[in-house]
Amino acid sequence: MQEIEQVLSFMVEIEKLKDVHRKTKPVGLARYENSAEHSWHVCLSALMLQQYANQPVNIDRVIKMLLIHDLGEIDAGDTIIYATETPENKALELAGIKRVMALLPAGQAEQYIELWLEFEAGASNDAQFAKAIDRVPPLLHNLHGEGHSWKANKVTKEQVFKVNSRIAKGSKPLWELLEEKLQAAIDEGLLK
Repeated sequence: MQEIEQVLSFMVEIEKLKDVHRKTKPVGLARYENSAEHSWHVCLSALMLQQYANQPVNIDRVIKMLLIHDLGEIDAGDTIIYATETPENKALELAGIKRVMALLPAGQAEQYIELWLEFEAGASNDAQFAKAIDRVPPLLHNLHGEGHSWKANKVTKEQVFKVNSRIAKGSKPLWELLEEKLQAAIDEGLLK
């Protein structure tokens, strides 16, 4: 029963992810997305796009990575990737992930922290695909939302292409299509 109680405590703690607000608005909505919604969205997206991964992936591992990759934001908050992908921010997220995972029964935390580290390193096929998918919803939010986040945060087309071209490491066909959409956004004046 003690182990179940620990998992329940973890479940209550991760509710806080629902109050971490991101810098983009879901398509068709006036409010900002929260990180829990983002986690759900990227997991479902990975499931639907797995056949476009450059290399074979273990979709269960990919989904686990995507479910936990933002839990560190409970403590660190969300930061826009174009401005603050810094070692200091990653250290805050790692400390947060360790704190949250420490609520789990002995032996469970380590496997999830290792998955988080693997995702952050982006070296394995699973991590490269997960990181590629993680970049897609914010692009779609901006492409279908008049570039709201790009404009509000003064994000340049050079920044968008530099950060998001990494999608190709996980899925070249996905990046090729998104690159076309981004070029169309430039032509339409959504991205400068």
